[in-house]
Amino acid sequence: MEKSKKFLAYKIYLVLAALFITSLVVSNLIFQKFFSWNFFGIYTFEISVGILPYPITFLVTDIISEIYGKKKANQVVIMGIFASFFSLLILYVSNMVPATEWSPVNDSLYTKVFGFSSIAVFSSMIAYLLAQFVDIKIYHFWKRKTNGKHLWLRNNFSTITSQFLDTFSVLFLLCSFGVIEWSLFSKLLLSGFLFKVLVALLDTPMLYLAVYYFRRLFNLKASEEVVLEV
Repeated sequence: MEKSKKFLAYKIYLVLAALFITSLVVSNLIFQKFFSWNFFGIYTFEISVGILPYPITFLVTDIISEIYGKKKANQVVIMGIFASFFSLLILYVSNMVPATEWSPVNDSLYTKVFGFSSIAVFSSMIAYLLAQFVDIKIYHFWKRKTNGKHLWLRNNFSTITSQFLDTFSVLFLLCSFGVIEWSLFSKLLLSGFLFKVLVALLDTPMLYLAVYYFRRLFNLKASEEVVLEV
């Protein structure tokens, strides 16, 4: 690959990594707000707003897996872990610092909004580690089995499986820590998983478009990947 294309590939990889990390960290910060969504009268979802940016992480890792390979996808996952724990440290220090009398956000309000964020980050990280590595492993398993064909198959198989593991694990931990009542576990598990399955099906055309564009941009064959190492 020529030098200019190589440099462009690095820049696109960094943008995808930034989207991944931002989506992951923000989802942990905003998780305490829940909303309901009536899906055309078929089913009413009751889910956390933290679930909205989270499916982006799976789409991004699938794009990176397809274009840059398994190693680069795993590197982004590890960067996400570092970013999440660093955000946890910032939240902890910010919560420990006392607010002034005139502060628009006092200590009790800050703790109410971000107090459970440390538990959320910890719970999310355990679930995240399990789900993301399973997602990447299943994705590449089906990529090998199909010789790089049937993109829709590996995308949906990997995402749906890993999303169930993620939803179950994070809810189990949040209920265990007392952040969410156990009586809500089944309802939130079903709503969260069905929402993620719906998003996984909807993001398949986006994955096809992204892969088609990047393969043309970098002149890649069906099973070929961009090698970023010098």
